[in-house]
Amino acid sequence: MIGLLEDQNPWWIHEEDPELREFKKLRYRITPKWIEEISLQPFSLNFILGPRRVGKTLGMKLLIKNILEHSKNPYSVFYFDCSILESYKELVKVMEAYFKIRRRKGVKSSYIFLDEVTLLPDWWRGVKYLIDRKKFIDDVLTVTGSITLARERIIGAFGGRMGRGRIIEVTPLSFREYYHLFYQEFARSKASEVFENYLETGGYLAYLNGMLTTKDVILTVKSDILTLGKSTSIARDVIGAIIDVAPDPVSFRKLAERSGVSVPTVREYIEVFEALHILLQIPFRDEGGRIIERKDRKFIIRDPLIARALAKWAGREIGKDVLYEWIVQKHLYRKFGEVFYFRTDRYEIDAVAKGIKIEVKSGRIKKKYPRDVMIIGGEEIPEFLYNLT
Repeated sequence: MIGLLEDQNPWWIHEEDPELREFKKLRYRITPKWIEEISLQPFSLNFILGPRRVGKTLGMKLLIKNILEHSKNPYSVFYFDCSILESYKELVKVMEAYFKIRRRKGVKSSYIFLDEVTLLPDWWRGVKYLIDRKKFIDDVLTVTGSITLARERIIGAFGGRMGRGRIIEVTPLSFREYYHLFYQEFARSKASEVFENYLETGGYLAYLNGMLTTKDVILTVKSDILTLGKSTSIARDVIGAIIDVAPDPVSFRKLAERSGVSVPTVREYIEVFEALHILLQIPFRDEGGRIIERKDRKFIIRDPLIARALAKWAGREIGKDVLYEWIVQKHLYRKFGEVFYFRTDRYEIDAVAKGIKIEVKSGRIKKKYPRDVMIIGGEEIPEFLYNLT
């Protein structure tokens, strides 16, 4: 066991972390701002949630580097990649092994990072068990997850047990963050060029740095679906049906007909895609501000790269007009934490959030819209996104 723990914590034996060594060689790199939001005051239980390959692990490693620079004892920092474990019971054994080591090394308070812990079945049982046994009372515990099925219920199980901890959402780069990888000052001509790249790469630095392909994305999604005990063929048919009707609103019944499965099955697989941070539902909100659940809803894939990969997997094509709308809707959701659509017999508003009403157009405008509706075309989208976030 000690060899395994040393391998994942090279600073114990005064070696550089290989991921940080590779980070220095990357052409495109940033230090994510979200690591500053992590509570480092004992006791804290932090949740870092977000899709695969978005930089959660690297962000943690950069934070660990900062902590070690101000720590006298390297054994006070513990990292473990939980994806190699099979059960929460194995996680408990790993932690007990670390507790023995830190006692021998005279560590009283630790910074503990459990990476991809949500891949373990019933992972929360192991963490909750150790918290209830007061094993982390003087520690900062940070866990990450890419699969957050039944998120509210599971995090709710830690009610009163998070201490000073926080829940942090990690997402692919916004267009503004992406733009600043190339230029410091905004210019419309440059923004259009960068936006064309963004349509292909999405907000994934790993793709920009040649460390991720659409094939990798497909394989990862399929692996996660199997981890959740679901069928990859049904998942492919459901996502294909969503792409077929995009960007129009659609009912669960219509998606079920297109997918060749039942309505409950469609709902189940949409929940899976949401748990993987891939899909976002956009419900209808009426003029009075009420969300009408029985109305058709829009479904968007949350990043252009993921959209291209899933379209390839499902054997579909996605037009730029669809990507334009999805990107605007996702950025509004990122900014305000909610986004809706509105429709009458005369017109449709693609995105409504906190008083902002936007219709995204890729061609000629044929309908009349109320004065408070902002109509933006492809050339105007980059500047809108840049100023929004």
